[in-house]
Formats: sequence, structure tokens, C-alpha cells
Amino acid sequence: MNLKLLGSALIVAGTALGAGMLAIPMVLAQFGLLWGTLMMLFIWSGTTYAALLLLEASIKAGGGLGMNTIARKTLGKGGQVVTNGLLYALLVCLLMAYIIGAGDLVKKMMSGLGVELTMMQCQIAFALIAGIVVAAGTAAVDKLNRVLFAIMVVMLGLTLVSLVPTISIANLLEASSDSKIDLIKTSSVLFTSFGFVVVIPSLVTYNEDATHKQLRNMIIGGSCIPLVSYLFWLYAAMGNLSAEQMTSFANVSELIATLGAEHDMIKLVLSVFTGLALLTSFLGVAMALFDQNADAFKQNRAVTYVLTFILPLMGALWAADQFLAVLGYAGIILVFLAIFVPMAMTIKVRKLQSVQEDAVEYYQAGGGQLALGMSFLFGCFLLAAELI
Repeated sequence: MNLKLLGSALIVAGTALGAGMLAIPMVLAQFGLLWGTLMMLFIWSGTTYAALLLLEASIKAGGGLGMNTIARKTLGKGGQVVTNGLLYALLVCLLMAYIIGAGDLVKKMMSGLGVELTMMQCQIAFALIAGIVVAAGTAAVDKLNRVLFAIMVVMLGLTLVSLVPTISIANLLEASSDSKIDLIKTSSVLFTSFGFVVVIPSLVTYNEDATHKQLRNMIIGGSCIPLVSYLFWLYAAMGNLSAEQMTSFANVSELIATLGAEHDMIKLVLSVFTGLALLTSFLGVAMALFDQNADAFKQNRAVTYVLTFILPLMGALWAADQFLAVLGYAGIILVFLAIFVPMAMTIKVRKLQSVQEDAVEYYQAGGGQLALGMSFLFGCFLLAAELI
């Protein structure tokens, strides 16, 4: 895998690796190591397969296209309108949440340097400056993301070095709940933590010279990075704190403070990790929305910049204290956009290909009709988990 493909895999991973990672032990600890691991693997496999379906639809639609054009070519004008509505709602909700979270981190960082700024000033500065990087193109996002991701890996490594030696096997095996309904409810948090599907069309365009096998490996490899990171963090946190402690925390900051009381550098390291996780997720999601606007409106980069960043920024300023609520709305939208829409696109392009006698041999996600049926049931499962 060349550097361009490696960078693209890191964009997949960086988009998935958000600050929600820190909350994963809090929602899974009560079910013990085995069920927590199985649920994580289940969500990862379903999400990754759906991403491969979108890859197939993107390639067969012609490649080098945004979600807008892929939807029009595969689902027609009605499907295009629905897909665009879902995509815009999702991306704007996510960018709003990231701007809210990042504004809070920037405010604290500047305050530590002796510079007092309002929350509004911090949110505006973050959105506009980070937006300039995104507007510079996927290559610029790729290069910056490589650096940020390397620092994130170092931060995660430092955390594990501190926590792994003190892991208690008894804590890992402890389970304070055997309610399968409660376990199913955790699916919404885990699914949102693998929400990288929106960047697939942009990365197919960016890697226009790559083979279909390389693109497939890029997605699988990129999705494995957050999976491994989540599992390591889950084991380390669960091994150092009891299930009872984990479920008593009201928010992530309490978890970090408790771990930091026994491990001096944990608080600083995880704070840095949280900031980088928000930034890499913002870059990936903003890149997807920027390319979508460029594809849909065919305007110059200045107009596309305004459409991409000003609306989410206005929403973030209006809902300044609604970080978790906004993410909750995004989770429901993501089920439709990341599971049902790619599946519908793939079914359509496969039907079209089957009636073309001289059809070119394209990439096709494995599993046939059985896998498509399982993907549909997976989407229904996630939707039920969001609503119960």
C-alpha cells in the first residue's frame, strides 16, 4: 500500500476515532469483557461491510463522484433527494457537534495560556481555520491527518503503557448486568464510533489510480485501526476500574479524573487525545460535506466553503450546550445513510450490470444475496437499538 492509500486508510480511521471512544468503557463495562468484545466485533463487521457496498456502488457508478451523483445514477432523482437530505442532515449535525466540542477545548487551551476568549470566538476561530485546511483539498487533509494521527497513536500508546501493568483480571471478568436489552442499547454509541462511511466517495476520487483490491484493503485496514484502538482502550480501562465504578460516572471527565488520580500523566494525555480525535473526525466529515457541495452545486471553492462551514457554525452557536443531543440525532440518521442507502445502491447497480451483456468486470463486495439480507437485518437491529 503506497503513502496515498495509507493516508486514505488513516482518514477512514481518523474519521471514526472520535471523542466518543473515551465513553466506550463506560457503556460496556457492566457487561464484562466477553460480551463487550463480541458487541464491538459485531458492530465493526456490519459497518465495514456496508462501507464495502458503498465502495462497490461508487466504482460501478463511474468513480470520481460525490454521494450526490452516485445516488442520482443508481437510485434516480427520488433516491438522490432522499440521500442528499440524509447526508446533509448527518454531516451538518456531526460538524455542529465537533465545533461545539472543539470550541470548548480551544477555550480551555487558550485560558491555560493566559488568553481569555468567549465560547463563540473559539468556535468561530476553529471552524474557519480548520475549514481552510479542508478547502485546500483532500491531499492537504491527508497530509495533516497523518501527522495528527501519529500523535494520537503516541497518546494512546502512553495511556496503555500506564494502564496495562495494573490491569486486574478480576475486573475484566466482572459483569454487573446480564440484561441483553441494555447491551443492545449500547449499539448506538458503538455504531456512531465507526461512522466513517461518509468519506468513501471522496477517497475513491482521491485514489483514482488505485486498483479495486487496493481500495477494498484501504477500507478494511482503515476500519481495523479504530477497532483495535477501541478494544485496547476498553481492556485497559475495564482492567483498572470496577464495573460499578464505570457505571457510576456521569461523564467522560470523571472517568479521566479517576484514572488520573492513580496515573499522573493520564489526564493530560487523554485530554490531548480527545482534542486530536475531535479534529481528525472534523476534518474527515468536513471533507465529505465539502466534496458533496462541490459535486451538487458545481460552484467555485469560495462558495463551497461558505455552504460547508457557515451553516454548521451557525447551528453550533445556536446549540452551544447540546453536544450529546446533536450526536444522538446524527446516530439515527447514520443508520439510514450508512446501511440502507449503500445497500439500495448496490442492489440497483447489480441489477443493471446483470442485464448488460458486455458489462465490465467491476469490484463486488462478497457474500451475495445472503450478505445483503444480513446487512438489512443489521440496519434494522441498529434502528431498533436507537429507538428502544
